[in-house]
Amino acid sequence: MNAQTFSFGTIPTTVSTGRRKLVNVRQRSLLVAKLRTLWILGVFVLVTVCALGRITYLGFTGVTPRHGELGDLLIPNRGEIVDRNGVPLARDFRVYSLWFNPKAMTEGSSLIQTPEQVAARLVAIFPDLDRDELIARLRAGKPCYLRKSILPEDANKVHALGEPALEFPLEATRFYPQGSMTAHVLGYVDSYGHGKVGMEQAFNDQLISPEGRASSSVLSIDFRVQSALEDELARAMQLSKAKGAAGVVLDVDTGEILALASLPSFDPNHVKPTDMVISAEEARQGDVPHGFNRVTNQVYELGSTFKPITVASAIDAGVVTDMGKQWPATPLHVGRFTIHDLHNYGSSLNVPETLIHSSNTVTARIADELGGVRLKKTMEALGMNERPHVELPAKGFPIWPSGEWPRLRTMTVAYGHGIAVTPLHLASAYAALVNGGLWRPATLKKLDASQVPAGRRVFKASTSARIRQLLRMIVQYGTGRKADAPGFRVGGKTGSAEKPGVGGYRKSSLIATFAAAFPMDKPRFVVISMMDEPQGTQATSFQRTAAWNAAPVIQRVVPRIGPLLGVMPDETRDIDITDLKPLVPQGSDGE
Repeated sequence: MNAQTFSFGTIPTTVSTGRRKLVNVRQRSLLVAKLRTLWILGVFVLVTVCALGRITYLGFTGVTPRHGELGDLLIPNRGEIVDRNGVPLARDFRVYSLWFNPKAMTEGSSLIQTPEQVAARLVAIFPDLDRDELIARLRAGKPCYLRKSILPEDANKVHALGEPALEFPLEATRFYPQGSMTAHVLGYVDSYGHGKVGMEQAFNDQLISPEGRASSSVLSIDFRVQSALEDELARAMQLSKAKGAAGVVLDVDTGEILALASLPSFDPNHVKPTDMVISAEEARQGDVPHGFNRVTNQVYELGSTFKPITVASAIDAGVVTDMGKQWPATPLHVGRFTIHDLHNYGSSLNVPETLIHSSNTVTARIADELGGVRLKKTMEALGMNERPHVELPAKGFPIWPSGEWPRLRTMTVAYGHGIAVTPLHLASAYAALVNGGLWRPATLKKLDASQVPAGRRVFKASTSARIRQLLRMIVQYGTGRKADAPGFRVGGKTGSAEKPGVGGYRKSSLIATFAAAFPMDKPRFVVISMMDEPQGTQATSFQRTAAWNAAPVIQRVVPRIGPLLGVMPDETRDIDITDLKPLVPQGSDGE
């Protein structure tokens, strides 16, 4: 009886406990499943939030970087550089190279044929290769380039030689479609992929960034204007047998450089060591490497082109108030020095006659009355005491006399001696002379209207208007007549200065410059042409001065670039000079 009671009593206890365990297991399983589901949902929510956040960020910033192997295949290693109209000036280009890999064959010789036989067959494909040098490289057994940048058809010919050690890696190279054109603006890329000299160096970080690789870097240069300027400078250089030449075209209202040329030039596709370095003897002769930028990196005494700046400063200061006032034009003695003119222009000249004849003596007397303090302040406001304002890394520092200028220094600076600046300094100064009196830094970046700097005032607007009249009269009646281009209302000033050398100035070596602007009734562009050591030839009537070699460049280049820039010839329009015309004779024999 007791045993049966125990047996019946234990059965329900066992069953009840098992059910509770099953219920607990089921609840735990459901809880785990719910937790896993929540974790999965949480991960999806987190990913969705991150994706939406990224999309929103890219939408606001506009940044569209491309990373990874696919992106690297789709975009170049280095960004493209284009002119203001989108014409490509520098871009990456994938080409085959000829590489010698002596370890291509694991056993025996690295070549199937002899080095002499391989070299002979390579020379048959590439006639400009040096056979002996090829043999030496092949015998050395060291990996090296035998030739860079080969055509696919030439790669097929080399492949047909059956030499496993001759390989054809596909590599990116920098290609300049315009050849030597704009070389000093662009610079080049060295074998390590680093930009050198020009905008390739200035924009290096931008060009290799993800954003810079995916988009073009736009310059202010207009390739059409650049081509015309280089062409006319090269022509003038040949006609006058000059050592070198330089030129700039500058927008007077923005500071944008539309063309910048330095000759002789170099080919950035094939840069030679001699393009960047010259011998000590060549340097003593006054030569510079072809890669040296004469526009931004070399400083010159630019002679009489400074005279309008002096006159403008004197007008602003109230020293010159009457254009008809007569100033003594006789030789000026200062201590043991004598300032004289190229020709005898009579006993006295007024201001228009002074600029038309390019009188040193009258300009010196005006500067003497103006004083060194005020003239120096004007030059500083024009940036003449600092490196030129431009993005290029190579920028020459002016030869600038510090401290208070003595009387003689003030006089010589007034007509372009005693300080030396770059042609770009001069271009920016002339822009301020004619645009209403505002100086702006030069730039090689294309600017939107909102990016144009306000500039700083150097001259009064009324002074700028008067200088525009005077510059036009120089071209109509004076030393700049050979710069006149019918219908384009050119104004400007000649400048011929002796080059300094050991023991003083070299009378046989001149820097001849013409600084121009057009159209003078509403100036839009400054054009500078400069010839380094022009010779008197039959083409220049055996004259070496700017009137005979630098001025004609302006006469030829302005009609070529004017219509491209929206300035059409119009002989019915001109700047009004009726109040000044009675003050001047009709002609001159100056610089």
